[in-house]
Amino acid sequence: MEVTLLGTGDTTGTPTVGCDCDTCERARDPDDRLRDALAARGVDASDGVERSRFSVYVENEATGETLLVDVGPDFRHQFLREGVALPDAAVVTHVHFDHLDGLGNAYRLFDDLPVYAADETDPVTGESVAGGIRSRYDYLDTVSVHPQTPYEPFEVAGFEVTLVPVAHPPLLCYGLRIEEPGTGAVLAISGDTCYDVPDRSRELLSGADLALVEGLIHAEACDHHPKGGAHHDENGVPRTFGTKHMTLEGARDFATGIAPDDYRIVHTAHFVPAERAFADDIAVDGERFSL
Repeated sequence: MEVTLLGTGDTTGTPTVGCDCDTCERARDPDDRLRDALAARGVDASDGVERSRFSVYVENEATGETLLVDVGPDFRHQFLREGVALPDAAVVTHVHFDHLDGLGNAYRLFDDLPVYAADETDPVTGESVAGGIRSRYDYLDTVSVHPQTPYEPFEVAGFEVTLVPVAHPPLLCYGLRIEEPGTGAVLAISGDTCYDVPDRSRELLSGADLALVEGLIHAEACDHHPKGGAHHDENGVPRTFGTKHMTLEGARDFATGIAPDDYRIVHTAHFVPAERAFADDIAVDGERFSL
């Protein structure tokens, strides 16, 4: 299994348009120390560091098939930048625009793009993620929607994939367990979530070769959020920012709990201070992993 991180940022990405904060400036013009650190992770930062909207590209080496996890609005840029082939199929975790709105790129690019998503009806929207995709992109006859039941494995691109419910109020959202049957390699993706992930989901995400764990912001930022922070650890540090997203501290605790061989924090915002925003365990676009 080959995993390419196409997009590792939050809804605005880093650098953020029109922002001159220290983190965005360092991303645009990284110093030698940061360039060298990223080079050691296989990332060329000579033209800057990027965290575009979240998306992951997974290649099945046994079958040659590829799977795209989330289809963000930076689709075109990500595929051109990384030089990867168009995917054979996609899985969408939830209906927020930064995970979904790249589907418009299916126009004229695909003869058919099978898209897999949960069939569970969201009480807020009155439709499932699969239904939301079908209603939003009904004009794209190149997109076929394949509803799937959470916790029930299904096969796509030669992988065994399981949609794993997480907690991202007010909407339903799902993480993923992706296993390559031939090798037993496992990629776990937390999805957008707060720290309060159901035990059954934590179990399914546990023991992966690589885990991609959502961590939006540093815990101190909770002091400035209207809803503060939640799910505090034994030292009183919030592991959830507001109600929807894990803090960096929460992401690290979550990764420890599910015990992967390796992990990266994803979906990170530019609000993290520049001296902490590019730590070794916080992903940047272009990182690749062989599992």
